[in-house]
Formats: sequence, C-alpha cells, structure tokens
Amino acid sequence: QVQLAESGGGLVQAGGSLRLSCAASIENFNINAMGWYRQAPGKQRELVAVMASGGSTNYADSVKGRFTISRDNAKNTVYLQMNGLKPEDAGVYSCYVRGYYNILARQYWGQGTQVTVSS
Repeated sequence: QVQLAESGGGLVQAGGSLRLSCAASIENFNINAMGWYRQAPGKQRELVAVMASGGSTNYADSVKGRFTISRDNAKNTVYLQMNGLKPEDAGVYSCYVRGYYNILARQYWGQGTQVTVSS
C-alpha cells in the first residue's frame, strides 16, 4: 500500500515563500528518488525537482535558484523550499516517488497540494 502525505501548500503573495513536505509510506519498497511535479490549469504536469537517494538533484529551469529540494532518507520524506514565488509557479504540486518492489520498477504521485501565488 502506498501512502504519500503532502502538506505545506497555500496562498502566498508574489515574492513569498512556501515549504512543501511529503512523507512516503510504502511497504517493501526501495525508494531511489523522490521529488515534486506540478500542474497548472490547462497545462501538462511538469517536473519541478527530484532528488536521488545519493543526493543528486534535477530542477526545472524555471525554478533553479529559487527552489531547493531536500530529503530525509531515514524518514522517507522529501521537502521543497520555494522562495521568490511567482504567479506562474501556481498549481497543484504532487509528491513523486520512484523505486523498486524487488526488481519491479514503480513510480507514484500523490494527490497534490494547491499552491496559489497572488500578484
């Protein structure tokens, strides 16, 4: 059973900050990456940031220098610190987990948390 508990979304003014958290509860699953996707109304879901268990990161170009992803591997928790938020950052942010059940690769997305940025 997969449970991704997301929190931290909300309404913020442009230039403000939010911190998202996601705790993953997945039995018998070897996580090798955690991160965040977002989807704005009328747009496709896009990768925001992902961090592998070894610490390597990948960010969308639009958030580089403003967002920082971090993980607590012991707690299977991923965080996204979002600074300098812009109206175009608004959307539903979903937690992302990728890993393996034995040799079977799987990936999961959470239900999402809403981020609204007022101009």
